Amino acid sequence: MSDLHTEIKQLIIEALGLEDMVAEDIAADLTLFGEGLGLDSVDALELGLAIQKRFGIKIDAEAKDTRTHFANVASLAAFVSAQQTA
Repeated sequence: MSDLHTEIKQLIIEALGLEDMVAEDIAADLTLFGEGLGLDSVDALELGLAIQKRFGIKIDAEAKDTRTHFANVASLAAFVSAQQTA
């Protein structure tokens, strides 16, 4: 597991108050919203803000591909990595 994947998993747990979970409980390809981890739209807003703050990147909530970036930890890590190198 990459360091970025672990950091994002930990951020999800901390930002959303999932105290009964540890990073290892969240598979990199686990769907974050709906089926899977079961996050909702309020969680998406909180997670988006936490990612922007932690990684210093801008997330456009209206962009067509934003939902795809937040599909799972792996896609979120790829998005964060791409934004940091851009």
